[in-house]
Amino acid sequence: MELESFVAVAEELHFGRAAARLHRGQPTVSDAVRRLESTLGGRLFHRTSRRVSLTDLGEALLPDARAALAQLRRFQQRGRSLAAGDQARTTLVVAQAAYTCDQLLLCCLPQLRDRFPDVTIVPESMATTAQLTALRAETIGLGIGWATGDVSGVRARVLSTERFMALVPETHPLAGRAELSASELSTTALLTWPHQINSGLCDRLLAAFRIDGADLRIIRTADSVQAIAAHVAAGTGIGITVESALDHQPPGLRVIPLTGPSTTADQVVLTATEPSDTAVALCDLLLRASAESPPPVTQLGPGTD
Repeated sequence: MELESFVAVAEELHFGRAAARLHRGQPTVSDAVRRLESTLGGRLFHRTSRRVSLTDLGEALLPDARAALAQLRRFQQRGRSLAAGDQARTTLVVAQAAYTCDQLLLCCLPQLRDRFPDVTIVPESMATTAQLTALRAETIGLGIGWATGDVSGVRARVLSTERFMALVPETHPLAGRAELSASELSTTALLTWPHQINSGLCDRLLAAFRIDGADLRIIRTADSVQAIAAHVAAGTGIGITVESALDHQPPGLRVIPLTGPSTTADQVVLTATEPSDTAVALCDLLLRASAESPPPVTQLGPGTD
Protein backbone atom coordinates (compact mmCIF):
# COMPACT_ATOMS: atom_id res chain seq x y z
CA MET A 1 0.00 0.00 0.00
CA GLU A 2 2.95 2.35 0.69
CA LEU A 3 4.31 2.12 -2.88
CA GLU A 4 0.86 2.52 -4.39
CA SER A 5 0.21 5.62 -2.29
CA PHE A 6 3.62 7.09 -3.16
CA VAL A 7 3.06 6.64 -6.92
CA ALA A 8 -0.47 8.05 -6.78
CA VAL A 9 0.63 11.19 -4.89
CA ALA A 10 3.65 11.60 -7.20
CA GLU A 11 1.42 11.53 -10.26
CA GLU A 12 -1.36 13.69 -8.83
CA LEU A 13 0.89 15.99 -6.76
CA HIS A 14 -2.07 16.27 -4.42
CA PHE A 15 -2.88 14.00 -1.47
CA GLY A 16 -6.65 14.50 -1.79
CA ARG A 17 -6.75 13.56 -5.48
CA ALA A 18 -4.46 10.59 -4.83
CA ALA A 19 -6.77 9.35 -2.06
CA ALA A 20 -9.83 9.69 -4.31
CA ARG A 21 -8.05 7.79 -7.09
CA LEU A 22 -7.17 4.96 -4.70
CA HIS A 23 -10.63 5.01 -3.08
CA ARG A 24 -9.06 5.56 0.33
CA GLY A 25 -9.19 8.28 2.94
CA GLN A 26 -6.60 11.04 2.74
CA PRO A 27 -5.21 10.25 6.24
CA THR A 28 -4.65 6.64 5.13
CA VAL A 29 -2.65 7.76 2.10
CA SER A 30 -0.67 10.30 4.14
CA ASP A 31 0.18 7.66 6.76
CA ALA A 32 1.30 5.22 4.05
CA VAL A 33 3.66 7.81 2.55
CA ARG A 34 5.06 8.68 5.99
CA ARG A 35 5.70 4.99 6.73
CA LEU A 36 7.58 4.63 3.46
CA GLU A 37 9.61 7.77 4.17
CA SER A 38 10.46 6.40 7.60
CA THR A 39 11.60 3.11 6.09
CA LEU A 40 13.75 4.87 3.49
CA GLY A 41 15.16 7.43 5.89
CA GLY A 42 14.32 10.44 3.74
CA ARG A 43 11.45 12.62 2.54
CA LEU A 44 9.77 11.84 -0.77
CA PHE A 45 7.75 15.05 -1.03
CA HIS A 46 8.04 18.73 -0.25
CA ARG A 47 4.72 19.63 1.38
CA THR A 48 3.30 23.10 1.90
CA SER A 49 -0.24 24.31 2.45
CA ARG A 50 -0.48 25.20 -1.26
CA ARG A 51 1.46 22.57 -3.18
CA VAL A 52 3.12 19.17 -3.15
CA SER A 53 6.28 18.42 -5.13
CA LEU A 54 8.76 15.56 -5.34
CA THR A 55 12.09 15.77 -3.55
CA ASP A 56 15.24 14.60 -5.34
CA LEU A 57 14.84 11.28 -3.52
CA GLY A 58 11.23 10.96 -4.66
CA GLU A 59 12.14 11.84 -8.25
CA ALA A 60 14.90 9.22 -8.26
CA LEU A 61 12.76 6.45 -6.76
CA LEU A 62 9.55 7.00 -8.73
CA PRO A 63 10.55 4.90 -11.78
CA ASP A 64 11.56 2.01 -9.49
CA ALA A 65 8.27 2.30 -7.59
CA ARG A 66 6.27 2.15 -10.82
CA ALA A 67 8.27 -0.86 -12.01
CA ALA A 68 7.79 -2.63 -8.66
CA LEU A 69 4.02 -2.06 -8.76
CA ALA A 70 3.83 -3.33 -12.33
CA GLN A 71 5.80 -6.43 -11.35
CA LEU A 72 3.47 -7.02 -8.40
CA ARG A 73 0.43 -6.82 -10.71
CA ARG A 74 2.04 -9.32 -13.08
CA PHE A 75 2.82 -11.63 -10.15
CA GLN A 76 -0.80 -11.50 -9.04
CA GLN A 77 -2.07 -12.09 -12.56
CA ARG A 78 0.27 -15.03 -13.11
CA GLY A 79 -0.65 -16.47 -9.73
CA ARG A 80 -4.36 -16.31 -10.55
CA SER A 81 -3.68 -17.87 -13.94
CA LEU A 82 -1.66 -20.75 -12.47
CA ALA A 83 -4.20 -21.30 -9.72
CA ALA A 84 -6.85 -21.63 -12.43
CA GLY A 85 -4.79 -24.31 -14.19
CA ASP A 86 -3.68 -22.14 -17.14
CA GLN A 87 -0.02 -23.23 -16.93
CA ALA A 88 0.67 -23.56 -20.65
CA ARG A 89 0.33 -19.89 -21.49
CA THR A 90 3.25 -17.46 -21.52
CA THR A 91 3.01 -13.71 -21.04
CA LEU A 92 4.37 -10.72 -22.94
CA VAL A 93 4.20 -7.49 -20.95
CA VAL A 94 4.16 -4.47 -23.27
CA ALA A 95 5.02 -1.22 -21.50
CA GLN A 96 4.10 2.13 -23.02
CA ALA A 97 5.17 5.63 -22.02
CA ALA A 98 2.74 8.53 -22.13
CA TYR A 99 2.31 10.33 -25.47
CA THR A 100 3.59 7.36 -27.50
CA CYS A 101 1.92 5.62 -30.44
CA ASP A 102 -1.49 4.52 -29.16
CA GLN A 103 -3.01 3.99 -32.62
CA LEU A 104 0.04 2.12 -33.93
CA LEU A 105 0.07 -0.27 -31.00
CA LEU A 106 -3.68 -0.87 -31.28
CA CYS A 107 -3.20 -1.84 -34.94
CA CYS A 108 -0.33 -4.24 -34.21
CA LEU A 109 -1.62 -6.09 -31.15
CA PRO A 110 -4.40 -8.02 -32.98
CA GLN A 111 -1.82 -9.20 -35.55
CA LEU A 112 0.47 -10.35 -32.75
CA ARG A 113 -2.40 -12.15 -31.04
CA ASP A 114 -3.21 -14.00 -34.27
CA ARG A 115 0.40 -15.12 -34.65
CA PHE A 116 0.85 -16.13 -31.00
CA PRO A 117 -2.57 -17.27 -29.75
CA ASP A 118 -1.07 -19.00 -26.68
CA VAL A 119 0.63 -15.86 -25.41
CA THR A 120 -1.11 -13.57 -22.94
CA ILE A 121 -0.40 -9.95 -23.88
CA VAL A 122 -0.44 -7.53 -20.94
CA PRO A 123 -0.27 -3.78 -21.77
CA GLU A 124 1.17 -1.55 -19.03
CA SER A 125 1.56 2.22 -18.73
CA MET A 126 5.15 2.91 -17.70
CA ALA A 127 7.61 5.78 -18.00
CA THR A 128 10.66 5.19 -20.20
CA THR A 129 13.12 5.14 -17.30
CA ALA A 130 11.03 2.51 -15.54
CA GLN A 131 10.88 0.49 -18.77
CA LEU A 132 14.67 0.37 -18.92
CA THR A 133 14.84 -0.92 -15.35
CA ALA A 134 12.10 -3.50 -16.01
CA LEU A 135 13.71 -4.74 -19.25
CA ARG A 136 17.05 -5.25 -17.52
CA ALA A 137 15.24 -7.16 -14.77
CA GLU A 138 13.28 -9.11 -17.44
CA THR A 139 9.95 -8.20 -15.88
CA ILE A 140 8.61 -6.77 -19.17
CA GLY A 141 9.19 -8.01 -22.70
CA LEU A 142 8.94 -4.83 -24.77
CA GLY A 143 8.69 -1.11 -24.16
CA ILE A 144 7.66 1.89 -26.23
CA GLY A 145 9.15 5.12 -24.96
CA TRP A 146 11.30 8.14 -25.69
CA ALA A 147 15.00 8.13 -26.48
CA THR A 148 17.19 8.65 -23.45
CA GLY A 149 20.92 8.72 -22.92
CA ASP A 150 21.20 5.52 -20.89
CA VAL A 151 20.08 2.46 -22.86
CA SER A 152 22.82 0.07 -21.72
CA GLY A 153 21.61 -3.48 -21.33
CA VAL A 154 18.67 -3.08 -23.73
CA ARG A 155 18.09 -2.83 -27.48
CA ALA A 156 16.62 0.40 -28.85
CA ARG A 157 15.15 0.90 -32.33
CA VAL A 158 13.86 4.28 -33.51
CA LEU A 159 10.15 4.03 -34.25
CA SER A 160 9.63 7.63 -35.35
CA THR A 161 11.02 11.13 -34.91
CA GLU A 162 8.40 13.47 -33.48
CA ARG A 163 8.32 17.26 -33.58
CA PHE A 164 7.39 19.34 -30.59
CA MET A 165 4.18 21.26 -31.27
CA ALA A 166 2.76 24.40 -29.69
CA LEU A 167 -0.97 24.63 -28.99
CA VAL A 168 -1.91 28.30 -29.38
CA PRO A 169 -5.35 29.97 -29.02
CA GLU A 170 -6.68 31.23 -32.34
CA THR A 171 -6.77 34.79 -30.95
CA HIS A 172 -3.16 34.76 -29.70
CA PRO A 173 -0.66 37.12 -31.44
CA LEU A 174 1.49 34.09 -32.37
CA ALA A 175 -1.41 32.13 -33.90
CA GLY A 176 -0.57 33.19 -37.44
CA ARG A 177 2.99 31.84 -37.37
CA ALA A 178 3.95 28.81 -39.50
CA GLU A 179 6.67 27.83 -37.00
CA LEU A 180 7.81 28.98 -33.58
CA SER A 181 11.27 29.05 -31.99
CA ALA A 182 12.10 28.58 -28.33
CA SER A 183 13.18 32.23 -28.07
CA GLU A 184 9.72 33.37 -29.19
CA LEU A 185 8.21 31.41 -26.28
CA SER A 186 10.71 32.51 -23.64
CA THR A 187 8.36 35.05 -22.06
CA THR A 188 5.27 32.88 -22.44
CA ALA A 189 3.55 30.79 -19.78
CA LEU A 190 3.79 27.19 -21.01
CA LEU A 191 1.82 24.04 -20.20
CA THR A 192 3.24 20.58 -20.79
CA TRP A 193 3.59 17.08 -19.30
CA PRO A 194 4.97 16.42 -15.77
CA HIS A 195 8.68 15.62 -15.63
CA GLN A 196 8.04 12.47 -13.59
CA ILE A 197 5.82 11.08 -16.36
CA ASN A 198 8.07 11.94 -19.30
CA SER A 199 11.51 12.94 -18.07
CA GLY A 200 13.12 12.26 -21.46
CA LEU A 201 10.75 14.59 -23.29
CA CYS A 202 11.09 17.28 -20.63
CA ASP A 203 14.88 17.11 -20.78
CA ARG A 204 14.81 17.32 -24.57
CA LEU A 205 12.50 20.33 -24.49
CA LEU A 206 14.65 22.01 -21.86
CA ALA A 207 17.69 21.50 -24.11
CA ALA A 208 15.91 23.33 -26.94
CA PHE A 209 15.42 26.37 -24.73
CA ARG A 210 18.99 26.28 -23.41
CA ILE A 211 20.45 26.10 -26.93
CA ASP A 212 18.31 29.03 -28.03
CA GLY A 213 19.27 31.06 -24.96
CA ALA A 214 15.63 31.20 -23.83
CA ASP A 215 13.93 30.61 -20.49
CA LEU A 216 11.56 27.68 -20.11
CA ARG A 217 8.56 28.91 -18.09
CA ILE A 218 6.35 25.88 -17.35
CA ILE A 219 3.52 27.11 -15.14
CA ARG A 220 1.31 24.01 -15.21
CA THR A 221 1.59 20.34 -16.10
CA ALA A 222 -1.07 17.89 -17.23
CA ASP A 223 -0.84 14.18 -18.00
CA SER A 224 -2.94 14.26 -21.19
CA VAL A 225 -3.06 16.35 -24.35
CA GLN A 226 -6.78 16.91 -23.76
CA ALA A 227 -6.04 18.48 -20.37
CA ILE A 228 -3.29 20.67 -21.83
CA ALA A 229 -5.61 21.78 -24.65
CA ALA A 230 -8.35 22.63 -22.15
CA HIS A 231 -6.00 24.89 -20.17
CA VAL A 232 -4.87 26.57 -23.40
CA ALA A 233 -8.48 27.15 -24.46
CA ALA A 234 -9.14 28.67 -21.03
CA GLY A 235 -6.37 31.21 -21.63
CA THR A 236 -3.88 29.84 -19.12
CA GLY A 237 -0.96 29.79 -21.58
CA ILE A 238 0.51 27.99 -24.60
CA GLY A 239 0.65 24.20 -24.59
CA ILE A 240 3.59 22.05 -25.69
CA THR A 241 3.15 18.45 -26.84
CA VAL A 242 4.49 16.08 -29.49
CA GLU A 243 3.01 15.43 -32.91
CA SER A 244 2.19 11.76 -32.26
CA ALA A 245 -0.05 12.70 -29.32
CA LEU A 246 -2.37 14.73 -31.57
CA ASP A 247 -4.96 12.52 -33.24
CA HIS A 248 -7.27 15.43 -34.09
CA GLN A 249 -7.27 19.21 -34.43
CA PRO A 250 -8.22 20.75 -31.07
CA PRO A 251 -11.15 23.14 -31.68
CA GLY A 252 -10.30 26.81 -31.34
CA LEU A 253 -6.54 26.21 -31.26
CA ARG A 254 -3.69 26.43 -33.75
CA VAL A 255 -1.11 23.65 -33.84
CA ILE A 256 2.29 25.15 -34.71
CA PRO A 257 5.56 23.16 -34.94
CA LEU A 258 8.61 24.29 -33.03
CA THR A 259 11.76 24.90 -35.05
CA GLY A 260 15.42 24.82 -34.04
CA PRO A 261 17.87 22.40 -32.35
CA SER A 262 16.43 19.75 -30.00
CA THR A 263 12.84 20.40 -31.09
CA THR A 264 12.36 16.78 -32.11
CA ALA A 265 12.36 13.61 -30.02
CA ASP A 266 12.84 9.99 -31.06
CA GLN A 267 10.14 7.51 -30.15
CA VAL A 268 11.81 4.12 -29.62
CA VAL A 269 10.97 0.44 -29.27
CA LEU A 270 12.91 -1.14 -26.41
CA THR A 271 13.58 -4.85 -25.90
CA ALA A 272 15.91 -6.94 -23.77
CA THR A 273 19.31 -7.88 -25.21
CA GLU A 274 17.94 -11.38 -25.82
CA PRO A 275 14.23 -10.76 -26.52
CA SER A 276 11.60 -13.46 -26.81
CA ASP A 277 10.21 -14.46 -30.19
CA THR A 278 6.99 -12.65 -29.33
CA ALA A 279 8.81 -9.42 -28.45
CA VAL A 280 10.83 -9.60 -31.68
CA ALA A 281 7.63 -10.12 -33.68
CA LEU A 282 5.89 -7.14 -32.06
CA CYS A 283 8.96 -4.94 -32.56
CA ASP A 284 8.99 -5.84 -36.26
CA LEU A 285 5.26 -5.19 -36.58
CA LEU A 286 5.60 -1.77 -34.96
CA LEU A 287 8.55 -0.73 -37.12
CA ARG A 288 6.83 -1.89 -40.30
CA ALA A 289 3.55 -0.20 -39.40
CA SER A 290 5.36 3.04 -38.55
CA ALA A 291 7.19 3.02 -41.89
CA GLU A 292 3.93 2.42 -43.77
CA SER A 293 1.74 4.83 -41.80
CA PRO A 294 0.61 8.02 -43.58
CA PRO A 295 1.66 11.47 -42.31
CA PRO A 296 -0.37 12.89 -39.40
CA VAL A 297 -3.74 14.27 -40.49
CA THR A 298 -3.57 17.22 -38.07
CA GLN A 299 -3.64 20.47 -40.00
CA LEU A 300 -0.99 22.90 -38.89
CA GLY A 301 -0.48 26.62 -38.60
CA PRO A 302 -2.47 29.35 -40.33
CA GLY A 303 -5.67 28.44 -42.11
CA THR A 304 -6.54 25.57 -39.80
CA ASP A 305 -10.29 25.19 -39.41
